[in-house]
Amino acid sequence: MMLLSGDPPRSRALAAILIVIVAALALAPFLFPGARAMNVASKICIFAALVASYDLLLGYSGTVSFAHTMFYGIGSYAIAIALYMMGPTWSAVATGIVIGLPLAALLALGIGLFSLRVQAIFFAMITLAVASAFLVLASQLSWLTGGDDGRSFRIPELLHPGTVILAKSVLGFEINGRILSYYIVFLSSGAMILALLRIVNSPFGRVLQAIRENRFRAEALGYRTVFHLTWVNCLAALVAAAAGILNALWLRYAGPETSLSFAIMIDILLMVVIGGMGTMYGAIIGATIFILAQNYLQTLMGAASSAAADIGIPLLPNLLHPDRWLLWLGLLFIASVYFFPAGIVGRLRRKT
Repeated sequence: MMLLSGDPPRSRALAAILIVIVAALALAPFLFPGARAMNVASKICIFAALVASYDLLLGYSGTVSFAHTMFYGIGSYAIAIALYMMGPTWSAVATGIVIGLPLAALLALGIGLFSLRVQAIFFAMITLAVASAFLVLASQLSWLTGGDDGRSFRIPELLHPGTVILAKSVLGFEINGRILSYYIVFLSSGAMILALLRIVNSPFGRVLQAIRENRFRAEALGYRTVFHLTWVNCLAALVAAAAGILNALWLRYAGPETSLSFAIMIDILLMVVIGGMGTMYGAIIGATIFILAQNYLQTLMGAASSAAADIGIPLLPNLLHPDRWLLWLGLLFIASVYFFPAGIVGRLRRKT
């Protein structure tokens, strides 16, 4: 309860699902040792933290921002440029962190101070314009960012897959640099989610929820709404930039498609809606479901299509063809919104 800031799942089914997800992620290098499975597990961890930071904005303060991937990209490019220019050293990693996190916070502070006084729709449009400008800028400054090709870099030797930290004879499993990298991602993402959970259950978080419900009433009660909204924008930007740093370190690459694409912003929004806005636990469930579907739905559809063809069922093999996986992913999202309007977490909590 202390760790969760007095906000337990409040549902046995939800608690069981969260335990299974966290346990699977914690043991992923040993349960699913393949490269693809490790990539999926690390992406779930990174996006769970990223989605949780966006839920802090959208779900708890009612702020609609389209600049979240910009902060994510700032973290990615900061660490990528530092390691590319300074070489694969820990001082380069520290430099990227020291530059990326404050830069994201300062930019969020500027956007908040100049934009959060306007109505919500205008703030959303301003953040969209700023994010689009940043994407163009990253694509144009090829001498710094690598342009459309992005920036590849080397990581410190300790994080290399070929670096053996513990031999197989010690614990029965070989612990190498890739596994160490994964646990850096896992533990850092978990720490950020727990920190956000503590924030939303603090007096500051209660004020954010009051602003979400009725901004004018919160102002009438004496709360400085612009101050609170600006600071929550900065906090969300810091977590998003930290998630971007983790993503770049894991991929050893930062580029427009992996860090700044508007498609990432749409994915984040979908994960928040699927998991449940204003729940924080929904970020973990939404990210897990969406990323698993994104990576394995096509494979499952291929197997189902082949099975339907072997049985001789008409039309079904074509409907389940792997090339139509995006159609079925869209249908799954529509079904989740229809059957779980408050998200999966909201539905599970309502049953208790």
